[in-house]
Amino acid sequence: MKTSFNKTGLATILFSMVLVGCSSAPVEETSTDIEDTSVQTGQVDTSGIDDSAMASSADTVFYFDFDKALLKPESRAALLEHAAALSSNPRSVRLEGHADERGTREYNMALGERRANAVKEFLVLQGVSGGLIEVISYGEERAASFGSNDSAWGLNRRVELK
Repeated sequence: MKTSFNKTGLATILFSMVLVGCSSAPVEETSTDIEDTSVQTGQVDTSGIDDSAMASSADTVFYFDFDKALLKPESRAALLEHAAALSSNPRSVRLEGHADERGTREYNMALGERRANAVKEFLVLQGVSGGLIEVISYGEERAASFGSNDSAWGLNRRVELK
């Protein structure tokens, strides 16, 4: 019994020493100011949009406030033009919902979908057939702007009509 305790005790001590030896060394944190705060913007692909079927003067990107899925007044005006064009010349469209980088991936996917569904609901209320509208969410995965500031985040909180 005495040897069993010594072997177990010795094994425990050795295991503890290995764990202590494997622990990471403390990292010294330094604060550095970021000099470049410029915003890089991506391009919006409009190649799939048929100008004869869509109102050419209306925007195809609709922006949202932080953590909201409510249409802004300026979005509604453009969507009224799209609804009229889609009612007179029905065709399939895709609404791609996006979110900024804040929040978890799952939350941002759901938020992008809520935003795209808000646009779809508006179009359907204006007489566009819901069967012609596909809703997809990319969450934060397809950023239009690659910055971590209010300006960049504002460009990423959007729904694109394609």
